[in-house]
Amino acid sequence: MTPERFHQIVEAYGADPRRWPQQERAAAKTWAAVHRVEADAVLAAAAGIDALLAADKVDPPGAALQQRIIASAPVRQPAAPRRRLWWSGAAVAGVGLLGGVAGALAMSFFVLTETAPQVHESSYLTSSFGGSSADWSGE
Repeated sequence: MTPERFHQIVEAYGADPRRWPQQERAAAKTWAAVHRVEADAVLAAAAGIDALLAADKVDPPGAALQQRIIASAPVRQPAAPRRRLWWSGAAVAGVGLLGGVAGALAMSFFVLTETAPQVHESSYLTSSFGGSSADWSGE
């Protein structure tokens, strides 16, 4: 425990060792016992602040304040009727149906393209540089 850390603990948590961090409590007490003069000065200053904080009392809110808070609260809007919720389900189903139709159309196009007699090579078999995609590596 360093003197700086002891000062930090007392400034942050007060003079009562029960409020000090548990993992540093024993080391801080030992340091205070060894350095009694310096520790007493720091603890006395912190005890004065602790006493001021303990003396401060806050009265519970009065009825007038409670009524003002309740009156200023936003008014809750009624929930939307349930009959409008089916639109969102219908939209999701429609999108799914359209996706299925588009997929079936695309697959039928590719199946028809592969089974049709090949007069020339399909455009997806050629490279972007043109020409045939035949393998000429053996020559």
